[in-house]
Amino acid sequence: MSKTTSQVAIHVIALLSLLIALKLAEDIAVPILFAIVIGTVLSPLADISDRYALPRSLTAMVTVLCTVAILIIAILALEPFVSDAMARAPAFWSELEELIKRLQSVIRGIDEGIAVAIDPSENATENTGVNIPTAADALLSAPSYVAQLVIFIGTLYFFLFARADVYAWLGRVVTSIDEDTLRNAEKSVSCYFLTITIINACFAGLVTVVLHLIGVPSPVLWGVVAFFANFVLYLGPAMVAIALLICGIIVFDGPISFAPAAAFLILNMTEGQFVTPSLVGHRMSINPLLVFISLVFWLWMWGPVGGIIAIPLLVWCLTVYNEMRRVADENQHRQL
Repeated sequence: MSKTTSQVAIHVIALLSLLIALKLAEDIAVPILFAIVIGTVLSPLADISDRYALPRSLTAMVTVLCTVAILIIAILALEPFVSDAMARAPAFWSELEELIKRLQSVIRGIDEGIAVAIDPSENATENTGVNIPTAADALLSAPSYVAQLVIFIGTLYFFLFARADVYAWLGRVVTSIDEDTLRNAEKSVSCYFLTITIINACFAGLVTVVLHLIGVPSPVLWGVVAFFANFVLYLGPAMVAIALLICGIIVFDGPISFAPAAAFLILNMTEGQFVTPSLVGHRMSINPLLVFISLVFWLWMWGPVGGIIAIPLLVWCLTVYNEMRRVADENQHRQL
């Protein structure tokens, strides 16, 4: 086995070991990596300390407190709409249950017909149900969520406080990566994520207005769902469209039942084909295949949080790779 082949094998084994460790340590790795991604996005705010010679600890603390305050304000602002949706939930779920029972009866009839055709003696059916979490389950899982929140806040603070030292250390350890490369990757992720956040906020506002005009219940809540789902490219909007299709079938009668899903898809296609490319630009455009594979992988790894951090991680890795290749090309030209 050649030296190059051995190095490739070692790198592959190390990568697989890292992925297995991230999967097994999900409860710890998710809040840590999510905090690092959010810290990278908020890095321009943290740079104020260097620009105006402010203490890094003060800037990091203010940034974390502002982030937590925004989350709390958003939760309190959405509480009336969530309460209204919960009040409508019994009627909604009863109609949804009736629709599901009809679909189950059709599927069960087809399944029994196939079973009888294959084996006429096989005539037994099983009644399987879905286990609904109880209040005791929620109380038992509460400490885990609190611990993850503490890990997230602590990692976010210390990353904003010491990220310059971390970049300098990585530049010394990994000779092919310097601090400027990491800074450029940080700027790319921050610019991309902030731009997408603004686009998603405007998109959520349009979705709320359109669904309100159509007459969909709780349009503000649907707008919030559309805002977060739009971070998970392709898969998130598809899930929202399916949910709106089911909601339209339950709430409305006739062809207007398809109006909520159709309106959402039209808005999403307009945003994806015209708005985002014009604002993000071709410089930060990403191969759709890489986006899809990254989304599927991180959704499989860590669920919805993985879907949110998939694109920022991909942007960071591609920027670091391009910067490393650019530096290598410049060094090669100098040698020539």
